[in-house]
Amino acid sequence: LAAALQGGNLFFLKYRDTTGELLSVQQGVAAALTLPLPFLIAPRLVELEEKERVGLVLKMFWFYLPPHLLMVACLCHSIKVPTTSSQQSFKTDLFNFYHSLILADGKETTVHLLKDIPKRYYFVLEEGGALAPFTITVTPCDVPIEWSIHVHKASASFLGKAARGDHDTQEDSKSQKAPSMVSTIFNYKGNSVETYMGMSSHSALYMLEFLSTERDTHITVYFTTDTTSGHLYPELPMDPRLDVVGIGHTTVTLTWKHSPSVLQHRENIQYCLLVNEKHNYKSLCAAETAIRSSGMKPPPALALSLSPYLLEPQQVMILSNSELSIINKASSGEVRQICVGIKNTYTVPNLSPSTQYYFDVFVVNLLTNASAAYTGTFARTLEEPEPKVVELKDGKVIQVVLDGKKGKFYSLQYQAMHKKIQFSFLLCHGQVRIHITKNGKTVALENISGLRYFSLKGKLLDTYLVQLRSTEESNSSVKVQVSSHFHKPLFPLLPESLKIKSFSKLRTCNSVTIAWLGTQEESKYCVYKKRIEEDQVWRELQSADRCSGPESRPKSEKVLCKYFYDINLQRAVTTETIQGLDTGTLYLFDVYLFGPSGIPIRYHSKAVKTRKKC
Repeated sequence: LAAALQGGNLFFLKYRDTTGELLSVQQGVAAALTLPLPFLIAPRLVELEEKERVGLVLKMFWFYLPPHLLMVACLCHSIKVPTTSSQQSFKTDLFNFYHSLILADGKETTVHLLKDIPKRYYFVLEEGGALAPFTITVTPCDVPIEWSIHVHKASASFLGKAARGDHDTQEDSKSQKAPSMVSTIFNYKGNSVETYMGMSSHSALYMLEFLSTERDTHITVYFTTDTTSGHLYPELPMDPRLDVVGIGHTTVTLTWKHSPSVLQHRENIQYCLLVNEKHNYKSLCAAETAIRSSGMKPPPALALSLSPYLLEPQQVMILSNSELSIINKASSGEVRQICVGIKNTYTVPNLSPSTQYYFDVFVVNLLTNASAAYTGTFARTLEEPEPKVVELKDGKVIQVVLDGKKGKFYSLQYQAMHKKIQFSFLLCHGQVRIHITKNGKTVALENISGLRYFSLKGKLLDTYLVQLRSTEESNSSVKVQVSSHFHKPLFPLLPESLKIKSFSKLRTCNSVTIAWLGTQEESKYCVYKKRIEEDQVWRELQSADRCSGPESRPKSEKVLCKYFYDINLQRAVTTETIQGLDTGTLYLFDVYLFGPSGIPIRYHSKAVKTRKKC
């Protein structure tokens, strides 16, 4: 089959037939390229003799080898007669090469194609009393390909001579020249998953030919003769379309009909949804190829092991309600894969407004990792409404709550009635970024903490726009005031720090001592206490609102109120010992500062535990 040939030399090829009789053919090199050699169905090495070269014949079926296989012989280098061990190794390697072109029954085969170079695979259907069904499924993983199925049937006289063992050299030469019947039974061009189902009632050799004319690519091929023990691929419903049942600014709701496989094997089947902004994918294999070509590794689906890759730093994984969402942030946009179990309705969240998205659903067999694709669809999210702008009035305070998850801006507008104005921002909770523009030009942009003032100078009727945004995922809140009356500050003067300090050495079984900073302005300070459990401390500290007053707190939590100030800031410190506490108990202490306008400022809460033993 792959005899080493040297240009122009004559060679003698001797081989034994099934009866053991030696046959020989003498040909030149040119004739050798078209020499019809026996191709054998049941792989078995046959003894060969050659004058100066070593040849090998695989006995499988009386069939003419395609010319592209014989051309391999021309590309081989001259091979010296090897030793017994090396000769066996040579035969084994050559046999394995050609045996790999035989499609395995009941298995999925990955085929790599080079551009404009056809590739052929073979399978054999043996003669039987009844019709032999077979199925071939080809899945392109990238660009459209061309593929076809050819069947080779030798003539009856040729098969008869082979069976009777009439092997006179001249007769054998004639029988080898007997024409074989070659017919094309199927051909296809495209990038859809295509399945061919056929029947055969006689022995025949089938050839599958694949060709990619656009670029190098790969495909998967599934061949089986067993059509009774179930399917490798999950079944699709009679109507495999996706339906869009709801569209919002950032969400799209999809529904689809159940796969029959889900109803039969619900524990081994699940649906996976693919979302992207470019186009639909006709197979999960094609989607993974697209992600990989963008410079990223494809994500593993939930419990599927579709690809042996781990999450990369550029991938974001979101888990919620037993669903897995893996987002690949490629340069061309997001490719999001979401596995949703066996439910056939899903609302895709966190989409961008006024954006067209493509949706594909795949039903996946968890045992075989094989998948089938529903007919994809697309939808455009609704346009985001123009942000509502709230008019600010001179001297009035408003409190704004900002949604950190959506990351939206909250807009405030003010038209100046004086040349000089002052914006005041008091951060109540979280982290807030402010952006102030005057007649469209930026005059302030920063993250604020505590109390922040911005004094601005302009012209009458200048228009100021304030945009606020939370820089945390949780909600944030801030109080805002704009005023042209600088001499009447609405918010109280704040100390350098709003922390409360406790003195561990002064703790007793029924009392604690705390201290806090004051200001140069006489103000009212009220102390409150609250008994809490240790597992509540973190939640209480995180949810504390520094702008909230004590109005809603029970009177039993109030400890005392006092006035104090000091012109010397170094001495503007006050302490207080709270008596009547329970032994070994955790308390949360709060201090509220009230300025001249009566607006309260809450210090950072402090948790202190009394001693167990004294």
